[in-house]
Amino acid sequence: MKNIKNIKNINKVVVLLGLILSFSACDEYLDEDIYSQITSENFIDESTADQLVVGVYSAIRGVFKSTDYKFSGTDLFTTQLELYAVSSSNDYVGFNAPQTNGVWSGNYTVISRANTAINRYENEVNWSSGNLGEKAYGIAQLRALRAVSFFNLVQQYGGVVLDLEEPQSIRNNYTRSTEEETFTLIISELEASIPDLKEDPETGRFSKRAAQHVLAEVYLTRAYTSFGESSDFQTAANLAEEAIDGYDIRSQSFAEVFAYDNQVNDEILFAGQWGDTGFSEDRGNDKHAFIMYQIFNLPGVSRKNPYGLKTSNTMLTPYFYSLFEDNDTREDVTIHRAIIADEESGLGNDVIKPGDTLVYYPKYALGEAELKDRLDRYWVYQPDQYLFGRPADVDGVNYKYSLNPEFISFPILKKFDDEIFEEGGSGARDSFIYRIAETHLIASEAHLGAGNTSQALFHLNRVRERATGVANHYSTIDLDEILVERALELIGEGNRWAVLKRMGKLEERLKYNPHYVDHGTFDSSKHLLRPIPIKEIEISPETMTQNPNY
Repeated sequence: MKNIKNIKNINKVVVLLGLILSFSACDEYLDEDIYSQITSENFIDESTADQLVVGVYSAIRGVFKSTDYKFSGTDLFTTQLELYAVSSSNDYVGFNAPQTNGVWSGNYTVISRANTAINRYENEVNWSSGNLGEKAYGIAQLRALRAVSFFNLVQQYGGVVLDLEEPQSIRNNYTRSTEEETFTLIISELEASIPDLKEDPETGRFSKRAAQHVLAEVYLTRAYTSFGESSDFQTAANLAEEAIDGYDIRSQSFAEVFAYDNQVNDEILFAGQWGDTGFSEDRGNDKHAFIMYQIFNLPGVSRKNPYGLKTSNTMLTPYFYSLFEDNDTREDVTIHRAIIADEESGLGNDVIKPGDTLVYYPKYALGEAELKDRLDRYWVYQPDQYLFGRPADVDGVNYKYSLNPEFISFPILKKFDDEIFEEGGSGARDSFIYRIAETHLIASEAHLGAGNTSQALFHLNRVRERATGVANHYSTIDLDEILVERALELIGEGNRWAVLKRMGKLEERLKYNPHYVDHGTFDSSKHLLRPIPIKEIEISPETMTQNPNY
Protein backbone atom coordinates (compact mmCIF):
# COMPACT_ATOMS: atom_id res chain seq x y z
CA MET A 1 0.00 0.00 0.00
CA LYS A 2 1.35 3.40 -0.90
CA ASN A 3 1.95 5.83 1.94
CA ILE A 4 0.31 8.79 0.24
CA LYS A 5 -1.51 11.88 1.40
CA ASN A 6 -5.08 10.87 0.70
CA ILE A 7 -7.00 12.37 -2.20
CA LYS A 8 -9.14 9.23 -2.66
CA ASN A 9 -8.66 6.09 -4.58
CA ILE A 10 -11.19 5.23 -7.28
CA ASN A 11 -10.88 5.17 -11.05
CA LYS A 12 -13.98 6.06 -13.02
CA VAL A 13 -14.99 7.43 -16.38
CA VAL A 14 -16.45 10.81 -17.25
CA VAL A 15 -18.29 11.31 -20.53
CA LEU A 16 -18.34 14.86 -21.83
CA LEU A 17 -20.00 16.17 -24.98
CA GLY A 18 -19.41 12.94 -26.87
CA LEU A 19 -15.70 12.90 -25.92
CA ILE A 20 -14.79 9.92 -23.79
CA LEU A 21 -12.18 11.12 -21.35
CA SER A 22 -10.80 8.07 -19.56
CA PHE A 23 -9.42 9.35 -16.29
CA SER A 24 -7.22 7.05 -14.21
CA ALA A 25 -6.40 7.10 -10.54
CA CYS A 26 -4.08 5.28 -8.21
CA ASP A 27 -4.40 3.85 -4.75
CA GLU A 28 -5.00 6.95 -2.60
CA TYR A 29 -4.58 9.65 -5.20
CA LEU A 30 -6.44 11.72 -7.79
CA ASP A 31 -10.10 10.82 -7.54
CA GLU A 32 -12.87 11.04 -10.07
CA ASP A 33 -16.53 10.67 -9.35
CA ILE A 34 -19.12 8.77 -11.36
CA TYR A 35 -21.75 10.90 -13.05
CA SER A 36 -24.72 9.08 -14.53
CA GLN A 37 -27.25 10.65 -16.89
CA ILE A 38 -24.69 13.26 -17.89
CA THR A 39 -25.61 15.92 -20.43
CA SER A 40 -23.62 18.87 -21.72
CA GLU A 41 -26.02 21.14 -19.87
CA ASN A 42 -25.76 19.64 -16.40
CA PHE A 43 -22.26 18.20 -16.14
CA ILE A 44 -19.91 21.17 -16.22
CA ASP A 45 -20.26 23.35 -13.18
CA GLU A 46 -17.88 24.58 -10.53
CA SER A 47 -18.31 21.45 -8.45
CA THR A 48 -17.35 19.07 -11.28
CA ALA A 49 -14.94 21.11 -13.42
CA ASP A 50 -11.89 19.65 -11.70
CA GLN A 51 -12.63 16.33 -13.42
CA LEU A 52 -11.38 17.95 -16.63
CA VAL A 53 -8.07 18.69 -14.93
CA VAL A 54 -7.76 15.12 -13.70
CA GLY A 55 -8.22 13.91 -17.27
CA VAL A 56 -5.14 15.84 -18.34
CA TYR A 57 -3.12 14.20 -15.56
CA SER A 58 -4.18 10.84 -16.94
CA ALA A 59 -2.89 11.81 -20.37
CA ILE A 60 0.42 13.24 -19.14
CA ARG A 61 1.05 10.02 -17.24
CA GLY A 62 0.95 8.11 -20.52
CA VAL A 63 3.30 10.57 -22.24
CA PHE A 64 6.11 9.74 -19.86
CA LYS A 65 5.83 6.01 -20.57
CA SER A 66 7.43 6.62 -23.95
CA THR A 67 11.13 5.71 -23.97
CA ASP A 68 12.51 5.28 -27.49
CA TYR A 69 13.10 8.90 -28.50
CA LYS A 70 14.38 9.74 -25.01
CA PHE A 71 17.06 7.08 -24.72
CA SER A 72 17.92 5.27 -27.96
CA GLY A 73 20.86 6.50 -29.99
CA THR A 74 22.79 7.86 -27.02
CA ASP A 75 25.86 6.96 -25.00
CA LEU A 76 23.90 4.99 -22.39
CA PHE A 77 21.36 3.00 -24.38
CA THR A 78 21.67 0.67 -27.35
CA THR A 79 19.83 -2.29 -28.85
CA GLN A 80 19.88 -5.96 -27.90
CA LEU A 81 20.48 -7.00 -31.50
CA GLU A 82 23.69 -8.26 -33.12
CA LEU A 83 26.29 -5.54 -33.53
CA TYR A 84 25.79 -5.40 -37.28
CA ALA A 85 21.98 -5.21 -37.02
CA VAL A 86 20.28 -1.93 -37.93
CA SER A 87 17.99 -0.08 -35.53
CA SER A 88 17.18 3.28 -37.05
CA SER A 89 16.45 5.21 -33.85
CA ASN A 90 19.64 3.87 -32.24
CA ASP A 91 22.25 4.09 -35.01
CA TYR A 92 20.44 6.56 -37.32
CA VAL A 93 20.70 4.26 -40.37
CA GLY A 94 17.59 4.71 -42.50
CA PHE A 95 15.97 6.94 -39.88
CA ASN A 96 12.95 8.26 -41.77
CA ALA A 97 9.60 9.82 -40.97
CA PRO A 98 7.11 7.34 -39.49
CA GLN A 99 3.42 7.28 -40.35
CA THR A 100 2.55 8.11 -36.75
CA ASN A 101 4.51 8.56 -33.56
CA GLY A 102 3.49 8.28 -29.93
CA VAL A 103 5.65 11.20 -28.80
CA TRP A 104 3.79 13.54 -31.15
CA SER A 105 0.29 12.13 -30.64
CA GLY A 106 0.63 11.61 -26.88
CA ASN A 107 1.74 15.16 -26.18
CA TYR A 108 -0.91 16.63 -28.45
CA THR A 109 -3.52 14.59 -26.58
CA VAL A 110 -2.43 16.40 -23.42
CA ILE A 111 -2.52 19.74 -25.22
CA SER A 112 -5.94 19.07 -26.73
CA ARG A 113 -7.45 18.04 -23.39
CA ALA A 114 -5.89 21.04 -21.67
CA ASN A 115 -7.26 23.37 -24.36
CA THR A 116 -10.74 21.92 -23.90
CA ALA A 117 -10.59 22.21 -20.14
CA ILE A 118 -9.29 25.79 -20.19
CA ASN A 119 -12.04 26.83 -22.57
CA ARG A 120 -14.70 25.32 -20.31
CA TYR A 121 -13.14 26.87 -17.19
CA GLU A 122 -13.05 30.30 -18.78
CA ASN A 123 -16.22 30.34 -20.87
CA GLU A 124 -18.77 27.78 -19.70
CA VAL A 125 -18.53 27.39 -15.94
CA ASN A 126 -20.34 29.97 -13.85
CA TRP A 127 -17.90 30.52 -10.99
CA SER A 128 -19.13 31.96 -7.73
CA SER A 129 -16.97 34.62 -6.14
CA GLY A 130 -15.95 32.20 -3.40
CA ASN A 131 -14.53 29.72 -5.93
CA LEU A 132 -12.49 32.04 -8.12
CA GLY A 133 -9.36 30.72 -6.44
CA GLU A 134 -10.25 27.18 -7.54
CA LYS A 135 -10.81 28.46 -11.06
CA ALA A 136 -7.36 30.07 -11.11
CA TYR A 137 -5.78 26.92 -9.62
CA GLY A 138 -7.40 24.68 -12.20
CA ILE A 139 -6.27 26.86 -15.10
CA ALA A 140 -2.75 27.08 -13.64
CA GLN A 141 -2.45 23.29 -13.58
CA LEU A 142 -3.76 23.01 -17.12
CA ARG A 143 -1.40 25.64 -18.51
CA ALA A 144 1.57 24.07 -16.74
CA LEU A 145 0.81 20.57 -18.05
CA ARG A 146 0.21 21.96 -21.53
CA ALA A 147 3.60 23.70 -21.33
CA VAL A 148 5.27 20.43 -20.31
CA SER A 149 3.95 18.77 -23.45
CA PHE A 150 5.04 21.64 -25.68
CA PHE A 151 8.50 21.37 -24.11
CA ASN A 152 8.57 17.64 -24.77
CA LEU A 153 7.74 18.38 -28.40
CA VAL A 154 10.11 21.28 -29.06
CA GLN A 155 13.10 19.31 -27.79
CA GLN A 156 12.40 16.57 -30.32
CA TYR A 157 10.91 18.37 -33.32
CA GLY A 158 11.89 22.03 -33.07
CA GLY A 159 9.04 24.44 -33.79
CA VAL A 160 5.60 22.82 -33.59
CA VAL A 161 1.94 23.73 -33.99
CA LEU A 162 0.99 26.13 -31.20
CA ASP A 163 -2.72 25.42 -31.11
CA LEU A 164 -4.31 26.75 -27.91
CA GLU A 165 -7.96 26.41 -28.89
CA GLU A 166 -10.40 23.66 -28.02
CA PRO A 167 -10.68 21.30 -31.02
CA GLN A 168 -14.19 21.67 -32.38
CA SER A 169 -13.82 20.91 -36.09
CA ILE A 170 -11.61 19.07 -38.55
CA ARG A 171 -8.80 21.25 -39.85
CA ASN A 172 -6.33 20.95 -42.71
CA ASN A 173 -4.35 24.14 -42.19
CA TYR A 174 -2.10 23.37 -39.22
CA THR A 175 1.09 25.42 -39.36
CA ARG A 176 4.28 25.05 -37.38
CA SER A 177 5.61 27.97 -35.40
CA THR A 178 9.33 28.60 -35.11
CA GLU A 179 11.40 26.99 -32.37
CA GLU A 180 11.91 30.42 -30.82
CA GLU A 181 8.16 31.08 -30.76
CA THR A 182 7.58 27.69 -29.17
CA PHE A 183 10.04 28.42 -26.36
CA THR A 184 8.47 31.84 -25.84
CA LEU A 185 5.04 30.24 -25.41
CA ILE A 186 6.32 27.57 -23.00
CA ILE A 187 8.00 30.20 -20.84
CA SER A 188 4.92 32.42 -20.79
CA GLU A 189 2.65 29.49 -19.89
CA LEU A 190 4.83 28.36 -16.98
CA GLU A 191 5.46 31.86 -15.68
CA ALA A 192 1.71 32.54 -15.75
CA SER A 193 0.90 29.31 -13.93
CA ILE A 194 3.44 29.47 -11.10
CA PRO A 195 1.70 32.16 -8.97
CA ASP A 196 -1.54 30.14 -8.81
CA LEU A 197 0.00 26.68 -8.27
CA LYS A 198 0.21 25.33 -4.74
CA GLU A 199 3.41 24.82 -2.77
CA ASP A 200 2.16 21.56 -1.27
CA PRO A 201 -0.77 20.25 -3.31
CA GLU A 202 -2.58 16.97 -3.05
CA THR A 203 -0.49 14.02 -4.13
CA GLY A 204 -0.40 13.70 -7.90
CA ARG A 205 -0.95 17.41 -8.59
CA PHE A 206 1.59 19.63 -10.31
CA SER A 207 3.19 21.89 -7.70
CA LYS A 208 4.78 25.32 -7.89
CA ARG A 209 8.22 23.76 -7.38
CA ALA A 210 7.60 21.23 -10.16
CA ALA A 211 6.81 24.13 -12.49
CA GLN A 212 9.96 25.94 -11.38
CA HIS A 213 11.98 22.78 -12.11
CA VAL A 214 10.56 22.55 -15.63
CA LEU A 215 10.97 26.26 -16.28
CA ALA A 216 14.59 26.05 -15.13
CA GLU A 217 15.23 23.35 -17.72
CA VAL A 218 13.40 25.34 -20.39
CA TYR A 219 15.59 28.39 -19.82
CA LEU A 220 18.67 26.17 -19.63
CA THR A 221 17.81 24.55 -22.95
CA ARG A 222 17.11 27.90 -24.61
CA ALA A 223 20.43 29.25 -23.33
CA TYR A 224 22.30 27.02 -25.79
CA THR A 225 20.27 28.14 -28.83
CA SER A 226 21.03 30.93 -31.27
CA PHE A 227 18.01 32.86 -29.97
CA GLY A 228 18.79 32.36 -26.29
CA GLU A 229 19.20 35.43 -24.10
CA SER A 230 22.37 36.27 -22.19
CA SER A 231 20.54 35.91 -18.88
CA ASP A 232 19.07 32.46 -19.57
CA PHE A 233 21.73 30.45 -17.73
CA GLN A 234 21.39 32.61 -14.61
CA THR A 235 17.58 32.57 -14.79
CA ALA A 236 17.68 28.78 -15.00
CA ALA A 237 20.02 28.60 -12.01
CA ASN A 238 17.76 30.86 -9.94
CA LEU A 239 14.66 28.83 -10.78
CA ALA A 240 16.40 25.57 -9.93
CA GLU A 241 17.41 27.00 -6.55
CA GLU A 242 13.79 27.99 -5.93
CA ALA A 243 12.59 24.51 -6.86
CA ILE A 244 15.09 22.89 -4.48
CA ASP A 245 13.82 25.26 -1.79
CA GLY A 246 16.42 24.19 0.77
CA TYR A 247 15.51 20.49 0.63
CA ASP A 248 18.50 18.36 1.61
CA ILE A 249 18.56 15.22 -0.55
CA ARG A 250 20.90 13.65 2.03
CA SER A 251 17.91 13.27 4.34
CA GLN A 252 17.06 10.12 2.36
CA SER A 253 19.42 7.58 0.90
CA PHE A 254 19.16 6.72 -2.79
CA ALA A 255 17.80 3.34 -1.72
CA GLU A 256 15.09 4.98 0.36
CA VAL A 257 14.03 7.21 -2.53
CA PHE A 258 13.39 4.11 -4.66
CA ALA A 259 11.96 1.90 -1.92
CA TYR A 260 8.66 0.43 -3.09
CA ASP A 261 6.83 1.49 0.09
CA ASN A 262 8.13 5.06 -0.21
CA GLN A 263 6.85 6.06 -3.62
CA VAL A 264 5.58 9.40 -2.38
CA ASN A 265 8.45 11.15 -0.67
CA ASP A 266 9.83 14.64 -0.30
CA GLU A 267 12.33 14.34 -3.15
CA ILE A 268 9.65 13.71 -5.76
CA LEU A 269 8.39 16.90 -7.37
CA PHE A 270 6.04 15.15 -9.79
CA ALA A 271 5.23 11.54 -10.63
CA GLY A 272 3.01 9.63 -13.00
CA GLN A 273 0.72 7.71 -10.70
CA TRP A 274 -0.24 4.10 -11.21
CA GLY A 275 -1.76 1.62 -8.80
CA ASP A 276 -3.54 -1.62 -8.06
CA THR A 277 -7.02 -0.12 -8.18
CA GLY A 278 -8.76 -2.95 -10.00
CA PHE A 279 -8.80 -0.96 -13.24
CA SER A 280 -6.47 -2.19 -15.97
CA GLU A 281 -5.64 1.38 -17.04
CA ASP A 282 -3.96 1.96 -13.68
CA ARG A 283 -1.65 -1.01 -14.06
CA GLY A 284 0.01 0.42 -17.13
CA ASN A 285 3.55 1.22 -16.01
CA ASP A 286 6.06 -1.13 -17.65
CA LYS A 287 9.22 0.67 -16.51
CA HIS A 288 10.24 -2.35 -14.42
CA ALA A 289 10.69 -4.37 -17.63
CA PHE A 290 12.26 -1.65 -19.77
CA ILE A 291 15.91 -2.81 -19.58
CA MET A 292 15.55 -6.57 -19.58
CA TYR A 293 16.10 -9.65 -21.69
CA GLN A 294 13.56 -12.48 -21.71
CA ILE A 295 14.51 -13.95 -18.35
CA PHE A 296 11.71 -16.51 -18.21
CA ASN A 297 13.49 -18.50 -20.92
CA LEU A 298 16.14 -19.45 -18.37
CA PRO A 299 15.76 -22.73 -16.47
CA GLY A 300 14.55 -21.99 -12.95
CA VAL A 301 12.71 -18.80 -13.93
CA SER A 302 8.93 -18.85 -14.37
CA ARG A 303 6.80 -16.54 -16.50
CA LYS A 304 5.53 -15.09 -13.21
CA ASN A 305 9.04 -14.32 -11.99
CA PRO A 306 9.64 -11.27 -9.77
CA TYR A 307 11.50 -9.38 -12.52
CA GLY A 308 8.89 -9.29 -15.28
CA LEU A 309 8.77 -9.81 -19.04
CA LYS A 310 10.79 -7.55 -21.29
CA THR A 311 8.86 -4.76 -23.00
CA SER A 312 11.53 -3.29 -25.26
CA ASN A 313 14.60 -4.27 -27.21
CA THR A 314 16.74 -1.70 -25.42
CA MET A 315 19.73 -2.37 -23.20
CA LEU A 316 22.35 -0.32 -21.39
CA THR A 317 25.73 0.15 -23.01
CA PRO A 318 28.86 -1.41 -21.46
CA TYR A 319 30.02 2.18 -20.91
CA PHE A 320 27.21 2.77 -18.43
CA TYR A 321 28.12 -0.22 -16.27
CA SER A 322 31.72 0.99 -16.11
CA LEU A 323 30.80 4.28 -14.43
CA PHE A 324 30.06 3.04 -10.90
CA GLU A 325 32.93 3.47 -8.48
CA ASP A 326 33.27 1.08 -5.55
CA ASN A 327 31.86 3.52 -2.99
CA ASP A 328 28.77 4.43 -5.02
CA THR A 329 25.72 3.06 -3.19
CA ARG A 330 23.53 3.68 -6.23
CA GLU A 331 24.91 0.62 -7.99
CA ASP A 332 23.17 -1.91 -5.73
CA VAL A 333 19.89 -0.02 -6.10
CA THR A 334 20.15 0.55 -9.84
CA ILE A 335 21.04 -2.85 -11.32
CA HIS A 336 20.66 -6.56 -10.57
CA ARG A 337 24.04 -8.26 -10.55
CA ALA A 338 22.37 -11.63 -10.04
CA ILE A 339 19.29 -13.38 -11.38
CA ILE A 340 17.66 -15.61 -8.77
CA ALA A 341 15.59 -18.70 -9.62
CA ASP A 342 11.94 -18.76 -8.55
CA GLU A 343 11.01 -22.34 -9.52
CA GLU A 344 12.63 -25.75 -9.41
CA SER A 345 14.47 -26.91 -12.51
CA GLY A 346 17.80 -28.35 -13.53
CA LEU A 347 20.75 -27.99 -15.86
CA GLY A 348 23.09 -30.90 -16.44
CA ASN A 349 24.10 -32.27 -13.05
CA ASP A 350 22.88 -29.21 -11.20
CA VAL A 351 19.50 -29.07 -9.47
CA ILE A 352 18.07 -25.56 -9.48
CA LYS A 353 15.88 -24.60 -6.54
CA PRO A 354 13.98 -21.38 -5.83
CA GLY A 355 16.38 -18.87 -4.29
CA ASP A 356 19.44 -20.22 -6.10
CA THR A 357 21.64 -17.84 -8.07
CA LEU A 358 21.19 -18.59 -11.75
CA VAL A 359 23.20 -15.82 -13.45
CA TYR A 360 25.89 -13.60 -11.96
CA TYR A 361 27.42 -10.43 -13.40
CA PRO A 362 30.62 -9.54 -11.55
CA LYS A 363 31.63 -5.89 -11.34
CA TYR A 364 35.17 -6.83 -12.31
CA ALA A 365 36.33 -9.70 -14.51
CA LEU A 366 36.96 -12.92 -12.61
CA GLY A 367 40.16 -14.89 -12.91
CA GLU A 368 40.17 -18.23 -14.70
CA ALA A 369 40.04 -20.39 -11.58
CA GLU A 370 37.24 -18.46 -9.88
CA LEU A 371 35.28 -18.26 -13.11
CA LYS A 372 35.45 -22.04 -13.60
CA ASP A 373 34.41 -22.66 -9.99
CA ARG A 374 31.35 -20.42 -10.29
CA LEU A 375 30.36 -21.82 -13.69
CA ASP A 376 29.77 -25.13 -11.99
CA ARG A 377 26.89 -23.49 -10.08
CA TYR A 378 25.56 -20.72 -12.34
CA TRP A 379 26.31 -18.73 -15.44
CA VAL A 380 28.79 -15.89 -15.12
CA TYR A 381 28.96 -13.07 -17.66
CA GLN A 382 32.06 -10.92 -17.47
CA PRO A 383 31.81 -7.12 -17.99
CA ASP A 384 32.93 -7.44 -21.64
CA GLN A 385 30.27 -10.06 -22.44
CA TYR A 386 27.08 -8.01 -22.18
CA LEU A 387 26.40 -7.65 -25.90
CA PHE A 388 24.66 -10.08 -28.25
CA GLY A 389 26.30 -13.48 -28.64
CA ARG A 390 27.26 -16.41 -26.46
CA PRO A 391 30.75 -16.54 -24.93
CA ALA A 392 32.87 -19.59 -25.71
CA ASP A 393 32.13 -22.58 -23.47
CA VAL A 394 34.48 -23.34 -20.59
CA ASP A 395 35.36 -27.01 -20.42
CA GLY A 396 34.45 -29.14 -17.41
CA VAL A 397 31.65 -27.00 -15.95
CA ASN A 398 27.88 -27.48 -15.64
CA TYR A 399 26.88 -24.06 -16.91
CA LYS A 400 28.08 -23.97 -20.47
CA TYR A 401 27.11 -20.83 -22.33
CA SER A 402 25.82 -22.92 -25.23
CA LEU A 403 23.14 -24.30 -22.86
CA ASN A 404 21.73 -20.85 -22.16
CA PRO A 405 18.66 -20.41 -24.41
CA GLU A 406 19.21 -16.63 -24.45
CA PHE A 407 21.74 -15.17 -26.88
CA ILE A 408 22.20 -12.04 -24.81
CA SER A 409 22.71 -11.47 -21.11
CA PHE A 410 23.35 -8.30 -19.12
CA PRO A 411 22.54 -6.79 -15.70
CA ILE A 412 18.94 -5.61 -15.82
CA LEU A 413 17.62 -2.47 -14.15
CA LYS A 414 16.57 -2.82 -10.52
CA LYS A 415 15.57 0.70 -9.45
CA PHE A 416 12.12 0.40 -11.07
CA ASP A 417 11.30 -3.08 -9.69
CA ASP A 418 7.57 -3.51 -9.22
CA GLU A 419 5.64 -5.77 -6.88
CA ILE A 420 2.40 -5.79 -8.84
CA PHE A 421 2.46 -6.40 -12.57
CA GLU A 422 0.68 -8.47 -15.15
CA GLU A 423 2.37 -11.05 -17.35
CA GLY A 424 2.21 -8.64 -20.25
CA GLY A 425 4.39 -6.18 -18.35
CA SER A 426 1.90 -3.69 -16.91
CA GLY A 427 2.90 -2.59 -13.43
CA ALA A 428 1.46 -0.46 -10.66
CA ARG A 429 4.52 1.42 -9.47
CA ASP A 430 4.57 5.21 -9.76
CA SER A 431 6.94 6.65 -12.35
CA PHE A 432 9.10 9.52 -11.10
CA ILE A 433 9.06 12.37 -13.63
CA TYR A 434 10.86 15.16 -11.77
CA ARG A 435 12.88 14.85 -8.58
CA ILE A 436 15.19 17.19 -6.71
CA ALA A 437 18.40 15.30 -7.45
CA GLU A 438 17.84 16.21 -11.10
CA THR A 439 17.06 19.79 -10.08
CA HIS A 440 20.54 19.94 -8.50
CA LEU A 441 22.06 18.73 -11.76
CA ILE A 442 20.10 21.34 -13.72
CA ALA A 443 21.33 23.96 -11.25
CA SER A 444 24.91 22.74 -11.66
CA GLU A 445 24.76 22.97 -15.45
CA ALA A 446 23.06 26.37 -15.32
CA HIS A 447 25.59 27.83 -12.86
CA LEU A 448 28.40 26.46 -15.02
CA GLY A 449 26.93 28.18 -18.06
CA ALA A 450 26.57 31.40 -16.06
CA GLY A 451 30.24 31.24 -15.04
CA ASN A 452 29.67 30.44 -11.35
CA THR A 453 31.95 27.43 -10.96
CA SER A 454 31.73 27.24 -7.18
CA GLN A 455 27.94 26.91 -7.19
CA ALA A 456 28.09 24.49 -10.10
CA LEU A 457 30.43 22.28 -8.05
CA PHE A 458 28.26 22.59 -4.95
CA HIS A 459 25.20 21.17 -6.69
CA LEU A 460 27.12 18.43 -8.51
CA ASN A 461 28.89 17.37 -5.31
CA ARG A 462 25.66 17.38 -3.32
CA VAL A 463 24.25 14.65 -5.57
CA ARG A 464 27.48 12.65 -5.43
CA GLU A 465 27.76 13.02 -1.66
CA ARG A 466 24.38 11.39 -1.08
CA ALA A 467 25.60 8.38 -3.06
CA THR A 468 29.13 8.04 -1.71
CA GLY A 469 29.41 10.00 1.53
CA VAL A 470 32.27 12.01 0.00
CA ALA A 471 31.53 15.71 0.33
CA ASN A 472 33.78 17.13 -2.40
CA HIS A 473 34.35 14.39 -4.92
CA TYR A 474 34.56 16.84 -7.82
CA SER A 475 37.17 19.62 -7.67
CA THR A 476 36.75 20.60 -11.31
CA ILE A 477 33.65 20.61 -13.44
CA ASP A 478 32.67 20.47 -17.08
CA LEU A 479 29.70 19.17 -19.05
CA ASP A 480 31.15 15.66 -19.28
CA GLU A 481 31.34 15.37 -15.51
CA ILE A 482 27.74 16.53 -15.22
CA LEU A 483 26.77 13.92 -17.82
CA VAL A 484 28.48 11.17 -15.81
CA GLU A 485 26.59 12.15 -12.69
CA ARG A 486 23.33 12.38 -14.60
CA ALA A 487 23.96 8.86 -15.91
CA LEU A 488 24.56 7.41 -12.46
CA GLU A 489 21.72 9.26 -10.75
CA LEU A 490 19.06 9.35 -13.47
CA ILE A 491 19.47 6.26 -15.66
CA GLY A 492 16.06 5.48 -17.16
CA GLU A 493 14.70 8.85 -16.01
CA GLY A 494 14.55 12.19 -17.79
CA ASN A 495 15.47 12.52 -21.46
CA ARG A 496 19.10 11.59 -22.13
CA TRP A 497 18.83 12.34 -25.86
CA ALA A 498 17.54 15.87 -25.27
CA VAL A 499 20.21 16.59 -22.63
CA LEU A 500 23.01 15.50 -24.97
CA LYS A 501 21.47 17.54 -27.78
CA ARG A 502 21.21 20.75 -25.78
CA MET A 503 24.82 20.43 -24.58
CA GLY A 504 26.08 19.82 -28.11
CA LYS A 505 27.36 16.41 -26.97
CA LEU A 506 25.11 13.97 -28.82
CA GLU A 507 27.35 13.09 -31.76
CA GLU A 508 30.53 13.19 -29.67
CA ARG A 509 29.26 10.70 -27.11
CA LEU A 510 27.94 8.20 -29.61
CA LYS A 511 31.45 6.76 -29.37
CA TYR A 512 30.15 4.87 -26.32
CA ASN A 513 27.31 3.21 -28.26
CA PRO A 514 28.67 -0.07 -29.69
CA HIS A 515 26.08 -0.43 -32.44
CA TYR A 516 26.63 3.13 -33.60
CA VAL A 517 30.40 2.65 -33.57
CA ASP A 518 29.97 -0.44 -35.76
CA HIS A 519 27.91 1.22 -38.49
CA GLY A 520 26.15 4.40 -37.35
CA THR A 521 25.43 7.32 -39.67
CA PHE A 522 24.56 10.32 -37.50
CA ASP A 523 24.14 13.52 -39.53
CA SER A 524 23.90 16.70 -37.46
CA SER A 525 22.15 18.52 -40.31
CA LYS A 526 19.32 16.00 -40.01
CA HIS A 527 19.29 14.01 -36.80
CA LEU A 528 19.22 16.79 -34.21
CA LEU A 529 15.51 16.99 -35.01
CA ARG A 530 13.03 14.15 -35.28
CA PRO A 531 10.88 13.76 -38.39
CA ILE A 532 7.32 15.05 -38.30
CA PRO A 533 4.98 12.03 -38.65
CA ILE A 534 3.77 11.57 -42.23
CA LYS A 535 0.09 11.65 -41.26
CA GLU A 536 0.53 15.13 -39.80
CA ILE A 537 1.89 16.34 -43.12
CA GLU A 538 -0.97 14.62 -44.96
CA ILE A 539 -3.59 16.29 -42.75
CA SER A 540 -2.31 19.77 -43.72
CA PRO A 541 -0.38 19.24 -46.95
CA GLU A 542 -0.38 22.92 -47.91
CA THR A 543 0.79 24.30 -44.58
CA MET A 544 2.73 21.66 -42.58
CA THR A 545 6.45 21.37 -43.28
CA GLN A 546 8.84 18.48 -42.66
CA ASN A 547 12.14 18.87 -40.82
CA PRO A 548 15.25 19.18 -43.04
CA ASN A 549 16.54 16.14 -44.96
CA TYR A 550 13.70 13.79 -44.05
